Amino acid sequence: MTTYDLTERVAVVTGGNGGIGLGIAEALAAAGADIVVWGRNEGKNDAAVASLLAGPAATRRVHAIRCDVADEASVVAAMAESIDTMGKVDCLVANAGIGGFSPFTQMSLEEWRRVTSVNFDGAFLTLREGAKHMVERGEGGSLIAISSVSAIHGAPMMQHYAGSKAGLLAVMRGLAVELARHQIRCNSLLPGWTHTDMLDPMTANEKFVANTTSRTPMRRWGLPSDMGAAAVFLADPSLTFHTGDCIVVDGGYSIF
Repeated sequence: MTTYDLTERVAVVTGGNGGIGLGIAEALAAAGADIVVWGRNEGKNDAAVASLLAGPAATRRVHAIRCDVADEASVVAAMAESIDTMGKVDCLVANAGIGGFSPFTQMSLEEWRRVTSVNFDGAFLTLREGAKHMVERGEGGSLIAISSVSAIHGAPMMQHYAGSKAGLLAVMRGLAVELARHQIRCNSLLPGWTHTDMLDPMTANEKFVANTTSRTPMRRWGLPSDMGAAAVFLADPSLTFHTGDCIVVDGGYSIF
């Protein structure tokens, strides 16, 4: 058995044109997978493809699709194009997400839905289409949801974000049970504080960075590549008995 060999596997990564998504796409490609990146920004999509083809994916197939995961028709079309282009999808990483901060007593329903429509509804649509394809194909697969440690610890002023990420954990546990008979493994990855475009503005707050890193036993924020390594593990088809799990990659933040 060769562990972490994704040769001839096809992986779709939503929000794969930057941050954690691109780190995951790079790691999956390095392990041998062909990659389909979904993202709303076509310029970032093109840059991600160029970056992947310049790295470990140079000998792999790489394709990018403009997709808004909060729009059902867009997700359905993106999945159809992914299958038409690559022939199949073996692994789906539901990573696309957005953040936001607002005092809870001042949070509008519009702001709540702005975040949950992408992080929760978008993940639902993406996972549904991926599961539908894998069930019909009949050869199993791996569904990976990118949650967050905010799902398991108090996250002030970002309850919409934390709520969407916590909801994903319940969805994935249910999918793990429902789809097991189809040999589809369903697991969640919970990143801690990670250097991404979404969190870059927060790095300007030296006190905040100092507080979060001092609470992290590894004494640093995570990198997208840290999440990529975990995603490769979850995508590996040889791990046939591993499903319904929640893997925390946060340098020890949530247990300290």
